[in-house]
Amino acid sequence: MLRQMFAKKSISLLLQESKSENRLRRILGPVSLTSLGVGCTIGAGIFVVTGSAANTVAGPALILSFVVAGIACIFSALCYAEFAAMVPVAGSAYTYAYATLGELFAWIIGWDLIIEYTIAASSVAKGWSGYFQSFLKSIHKDFPQAIGRAPFEVTGPTGHIDLPALLITLILTVVLVIGIKESTRFNNIMVGLKVAIVCFVIAVGAFFVHPGNWHPFAPFGYGGVKLLWGKWVFGTIVNGKPLGMLAGAAMIFYAYIGFDTVSAHSEEARNPQRDVPIGIIASLIICSILYIAVAAILTGMVPYNMIDTSAPVSNAFRQVGLGWAHFIVSLGAMAGLTSVLLALMLGQPRVSLAMARDGLLPPNFFGAIHPKFRTPYKSTILTGCLVAIMASVIPLQVLVELISIGTLFAFVIVCLAVLIVRYTNPGAHRPFRCPMVPLVPILGMSICLLLMSSLDSVNWLRLGIWMVVGLVIYFLYGRRHSVLENLKNSEPDATPIEAKKG
Repeated sequence: MLRQMFAKKSISLLLQESKSENRLRRILGPVSLTSLGVGCTIGAGIFVVTGSAANTVAGPALILSFVVAGIACIFSALCYAEFAAMVPVAGSAYTYAYATLGELFAWIIGWDLIIEYTIAASSVAKGWSGYFQSFLKSIHKDFPQAIGRAPFEVTGPTGHIDLPALLITLILTVVLVIGIKESTRFNNIMVGLKVAIVCFVIAVGAFFVHPGNWHPFAPFGYGGVKLLWGKWVFGTIVNGKPLGMLAGAAMIFYAYIGFDTVSAHSEEARNPQRDVPIGIIASLIICSILYIAVAAILTGMVPYNMIDTSAPVSNAFRQVGLGWAHFIVSLGAMAGLTSVLLALMLGQPRVSLAMARDGLLPPNFFGAIHPKFRTPYKSTILTGCLVAIMASVIPLQVLVELISIGTLFAFVIVCLAVLIVRYTNPGAHRPFRCPMVPLVPILGMSICLLLMSSLDSVNWLRLGIWMVVGLVIYFLYGRRHSVLENLKNSEPDATPIEAKKG
C-alpha cells in the first residue's frame, strides 16, 4: 500500500500518453498561450480585489503587495516552465507532482487544483455580474435585485439568485465544449479589449493622481504575518485578522493563477518545449507590470479608505469627476472578467483529464474526449454547472477567501518538485532550465509559505476539510483503480528525453 501511494510516474510514460489517441489537439502557439495567461490573470485582481485589499488590508502599500506577490510568482514560474518544457502534457502541477513526489502527493495537489479553479471561476463570475449591473446603471438601467443578488449575501440586500453570473457561466461552457481553437480566438478578442481598457485606466488616471493620497503609505504596516497556532510574528491585528502589506500580498495572490493555466495547456501547444515557457514568463511579466501600475494609479486617485470595494476602478473615475469613464471602465471590466472566467473554466477540466487518465477519477466521464471537438466535454459541462450554481447563490466575499491558499499551496509543491527531479532524474532533457537551482525553488517555497501564514486560520480549516474529503475519495476509489499500480512491469525511465541532454 505504501509503495503504491509513493509510486512515481515515469517521464517516458507521461510522454506516451500525450501521443495516444485520447490526446488533445495541438494548435496553440506562444501568442495564444500568452493571451491565455494574461486573460486568466488580468481581471479580478485589478477590477475587484484591489478595492477591498487597499481599503481594508494594505492601503497604498498594495503597490508593494503586488511586487511581493509578483516576485514569489517569478520564482514559481521558472519552476513551472522547466516542468512544462520537460513534460508537455495536461495536468499542470498535478502531473509534475506525480513524476517527482508520487501518487499520493499528486492526488493531493490535483484535488487542490480542482477546487482552486472551480472556486476562482465562481468568484470571477460573481465579479462579472457586479460590473454588468454597474454597466447597466451607467446607461440608466436597473437590473432587478431579486435576480441580481445571491440569497446568502454577507453584506447588503439579498435576492433569490444571481442570474447574470449563472448565464455568463453557461454561455462560456458552450463555447468551451465547441473547441479549444474557438475558445482561444474568443479569448484573444476579450484580452485585447481588456488590455486596452487597463492602458486607458493607467494613461488617463495618471493625470488625476495626487501624491498626498499615498500618505500614509502603509497605514496598516508592512507586516501581516502570523503562525497557524495563533502566535503573531509581526503586523497589525484587527478583529483577529492580520493587516498590512504582506497580508495584502496574500489576499491578492490568487490573481496570479494565470500562468498556471498556461502550463495546464501544455498538451495543446504546437511546440511546447519552446512555446509554453514563453507563454508562462511573458504573461507573468505583462501582468505584473499592469497590476503594479493600476494599484499605483488607483491609490493615487482616491484616498485608500474611500476606494469602493465592489467596483473600485470605475468608481474611482467617478470620484474625480470623470463620470463618462464609468461606462468605458465597466465595459472593459466585463471583457476582462469574461476572459478570466473562460481561462479558469478551460484549465480545470484539463486537470481532471490528467487524473482520469491515471485512473484516480472515473475515466469514462472525466477522461472522455469529444470525437469531433477533441475537448474533455463531459468534465467541461460538469465544471460549468458547478461554477454556475456556486456563483449564483454564494456571496463573493466567501468565494474569494477560499482561493489564495490553494494557489500558494500548488506553487510550493511545484518548487519542491523541481528540487527533487534535479536529484532523481539529473539526465533528463530540459529544453528550459530553471536558473540558480536550488536557490530559486527554495526562495519560491519560502515566500509562498510566508504568504500562506498571512491568511486567516479559517482558510486553513477549509483547505483541511477539502483535503480530508479528497483523501477519502482517493482511498475508496483512486487507489483501487490506479493505472500505475497495474503497470508493475513498465520499463525504467530511459527514453530519448533523457538521452538528449540539453
